[in-house]
Amino acid sequence: MNLGFKEKASYGLGAIGKDMVYMLSASYILYYFQDTLGVSSVAMGIILLVARIFDAFNDPIMGVIVAKTNTRWGKFRPWLFIGTLTNAVILYLMFAAPVSLTPGGLVAYAAVTYILWGVTYTMMDIPYWSMIPAFTKSGKEREGLTTLARSCAGVGSSLVVVFTMMIVKMIGGADEVKGFKYFALIVAVLFVVFITITCINIKEEADVNMETATVKQMFKSLLSNDQAMTIVIAIVLINSSIYLTSNLVIYFFKYDFGGTGWYNSYTLFNMFGGAIQILSMMVAYPLLRKKFSNIKIFYITLASAIIGYAVLLGIAFTNMQQVYVLFIPAFFIFAANGVLQVLTTVFLANTVDYGDLKNNRRDESVIFSMQTFVVKLASGLAAFIAAMCLAVNSLKSGTEVSDTDQKIDFSLNVAASSKTGLRMTMTILPVIGLIIAIMIFRKRFILTEEKMVEIESEIKTRNSAKK
Repeated sequence: MNLGFKEKASYGLGAIGKDMVYMLSASYILYYFQDTLGVSSVAMGIILLVARIFDAFNDPIMGVIVAKTNTRWGKFRPWLFIGTLTNAVILYLMFAAPVSLTPGGLVAYAAVTYILWGVTYTMMDIPYWSMIPAFTKSGKEREGLTTLARSCAGVGSSLVVVFTMMIVKMIGGADEVKGFKYFALIVAVLFVVFITITCINIKEEADVNMETATVKQMFKSLLSNDQAMTIVIAIVLINSSIYLTSNLVIYFFKYDFGGTGWYNSYTLFNMFGGAIQILSMMVAYPLLRKKFSNIKIFYITLASAIIGYAVLLGIAFTNMQQVYVLFIPAFFIFAANGVLQVLTTVFLANTVDYGDLKNNRRDESVIFSMQTFVVKLASGLAAFIAAMCLAVNSLKSGTEVSDTDQKIDFSLNVAASSKTGLRMTMTILPVIGLIIAIMIFRKRFILTEEKMVEIESEIKTRNSAKK
């Protein structure tokens, strides 16, 4: 029986919830501990990077545990629900750090809660994506559900980007510590509610098999599949570039763009960018796809992002007064990001067929497990670079708050050299990363649409000959 609206909507809600949680951690954990609580940016950078490296070993282990699970409720839903509950609790605790702790105590608290958050997120994320074959048929239904879930995940990410600081200020006023604490609670509760709906309305097959991959298998598969390696490198470069900007843009508004109403400007910027990102995934990509190949769209979107960064850098060195001027670079960057999220998944799926033909082995679970890891790795690298930028440029407000803090123009106390360093890091470094991605992709990627038709034909002929 084909999936109905209830099943599709329930699965999509789960994607919204889990990516709201992921984006809150990925985009605001550095700001919360470093700028709000005063933790050393160098210490935070090391914590965020080490945690992502740890995930390289944690992800495959969790995959094995899920694969060996057999309960009356299935193998995926129990871990999906348990992982969600524990991750929601850890998320709240992570953003509810006791301000009375010593500087060393805060570093330890950040390290423990962030690593536990990563472990519990993996506990939920792997069964979420791995359960698709357990309640869908092969072919278009499975591909359609995956696309829907990816789009809903993008919506979840955008919602957090748009509304976080607005709600933090609404709840906490000048006290960002209080604001983040209760906003994290709201997100955690929504996360549990959405995943509970997913678990109730999705019925998995009891006898579905799940292939798992070790770290050794991941890298072995990549080394034997040059096209998968190319896309993985491109994903790391592209996501690191974009995540670097998303980590630093709040500092740009607070310490560079400035003004007593920087909160409002930052929120407007993200509202516009979030809307553009969602529209680019759901509207712009399908329209572009009617006229261009995926490879051409890839180059168009990367060029769009580079143009956006160049315009942002130019505007940053003018007398910035209106946030609406920043909508110009935001349009190019956010639109590119939305389309690139879809494209990289499509390209990675194509490398599975390529590997099947070249190595006579389909490594779907291995390849997509690696995708999860490299996205996390990219966020860790970006956070580390962002933290080093903050340390070098001495950008931090500390832990003291008062009723008048919301009326302070923080940019007045920042040296011109620090502002320049921030601008250069959040624009030039991403451009360099994107240009390298283009060069590697152009030189090594061969899976054009014509090539994929040829590969699919050869696989079909080979499989027919075996029968």
